[in-house]
Amino acid sequence: QVQLVESGGGLVQPGESLRLSCAASASILNINVMGWYRQAPGKERELVALISSGGNRNYADSAKGRFTISRDNAKNTVALQMNDPKPEDTAVYYCHADRAWPRLVLWGQGTQVTVSS
Repeated sequence: QVQLVESGGGLVQPGESLRLSCAASASILNINVMGWYRQAPGKERELVALISSGGNRNYADSAKGRFTISRDNAKNTVALQMNDPKPEDTAVYYCHADRAWPRLVLWGQGTQVTVSS
């Protein structure tokens, strides 16, 4: 099974930076969109940021201006730079990959991010 593996989660204080990374366990061709979602207890999973293979980016309003998503197409990796994290950013963050053809959708197992003093 091809998997997405997240890393970089953990405990961070408000205002400090955190960088999440995600990599595919094997080579995958032509992943159209990669991104990050998050889910806090009692809440639905929500989009944080997306990036296309061409470099187009979309951010949730809550992430815009603070988080930056990037990817390396050759390595099938995606990262989320989290600057000025806030307590409300606390959640399990999931890496996501989507390929149109052949159709493929992958989710990572999630990495916990806790923003607290």
